[in-house]
Amino acid sequence: MLITTMNDVPGRRVEVVVGEVFGLTVRSRHAGAQIGAAMKSLTGGELKGLTKNLEESRQEALDRLIAAAEARGADAVLAMRFDTTEMGNTWSEVCAYGTACRLAPL
Repeated sequence: MLITTMNDVPGRRVEVVVGEVFGLTVRSRHAGAQIGAAMKSLTGGELKGLTKNLEESRQEALDRLIAAAEARGADAVLAMRFDTTEMGNTWSEVCAYGTACRLAPL
């Protein structure tokens, strides 16, 4: 599965546009991460626990995006983007989305 943020792929043409596909996950941060983040905000610097959580969330959303595209017969997702939304004080939604398609050589 080719995943790209580009709108087209050099040397390939879009043969079939399958449609928009999504991969979504909603995660909560545990109390320890919240307390650690609050303490770290006093001194500044990276919030490593929250960074790890976001990286895992993005990968899970991407894996679900790929599964959705494969289920619809696509071999590529063009114009892929991530969107992240805070939900309340402890939940984060991460969405990967793009246009599923089938590519052919030029």
